[in-house]
Amino acid sequence: MSAPGAAAPTALADANEIPAHLRHPGSAVAKWVFVGLTVLFLTAMIILPAANIFRQAFAKGVGAYVQTFYVPEKDTAQMERKERRKYNLEFSQARKTRDAIGLTVTVAAVVVPLNLVFGLAAAWAVTKFRFRGRTLFVSLIDLPFAVSPVVAGLVFILILGRVGFFGDWATNIYWPAPTSIQWHGFAESWNPFGFATWHQGVIFTPLGIVLASAFVTFPFVARALIPLMDSQGTDQEQAALTLGASGLRTFFKVTLPQIKWALLYGVILCLARCFGEFGAVSVVSGSTDPNDTMPLRIEKLWQEYNTQAAFSVASLLAVVSVLTLLLKIVIEKRAAAQLSEKKKEVAEP
Repeated sequence: MSAPGAAAPTALADANEIPAHLRHPGSAVAKWVFVGLTVLFLTAMIILPAANIFRQAFAKGVGAYVQTFYVPEKDTAQMERKERRKYNLEFSQARKTRDAIGLTVTVAAVVVPLNLVFGLAAAWAVTKFRFRGRTLFVSLIDLPFAVSPVVAGLVFILILGRVGFFGDWATNIYWPAPTSIQWHGFAESWNPFGFATWHQGVIFTPLGIVLASAFVTFPFVARALIPLMDSQGTDQEQAALTLGASGLRTFFKVTLPQIKWALLYGVILCLARCFGEFGAVSVVSGSTDPNDTMPLRIEKLWQEYNTQAAFSVASLLAVVSVLTLLLKIVIEKRAAAQLSEKKKEVAEP
């Protein structure tokens, strides 16, 4: 019993005096059990399948792997009929694979900047302003997460297809393929440039693939920015405007330095999803060879029982995923370092 006037030890003080490993005897065992289960699950579901992709891709050697993407041109006149047929097939398959890679990169080069601008604008509207219907607006941003990509592709067909709402207009527009630009000179026109390839309509063209990819990847940039911008508030922007800074200068000097890592994180996720999107792109592409992206090309190679080539193309997507993971780790470390520096500045008198 404590002496009169002596301060009785509190439960918190007693708990702090007990070593951590003795407070809960089962905590150490539970920790390693959960860690082991997590590692086992990740190994079975992610690491082993990813390793198998590269094993299958190089199963026939480095030469076969390279041949999936590039087959040098040869004179087929001296070849036997069977050898000529085999060579023509391999050359055609490699060209289709390169075209699929090029289309995927082109679509990503268009979609990512679009989502960067629209995602930043959406995050700015949600976090910097208060308006009626704001909750509904945020829900609409998350809509691509809730809707199946296949359904999204069907929606675009119902809107922009031949019998869609804008069918009469959408199926009669002509637009050039940006990658087919050529130099024609000034002999025939004041415009020295021209295009070798033109497309008609929206659906079953690369433009439809861009729209479908933009829809399914739109939330990534906005969702990466909204929590951070919402927690920062508007005090610093208002102070900069009060001191006479323009809106553009306020954005580049005040807002952008605070959100740059979250913005880059959203862009990386958007890029990775754009490279790997299958469902919506499969619907709006029409399953034609000129409209094949890398995921669609993998499916066709697999259906043709060309498994080594399918895994070779899949290995490129796996490399993109690994690079995305590494960049994610770097961004998280940079963001954490920036946050700790701000806390030190606030703590300093």
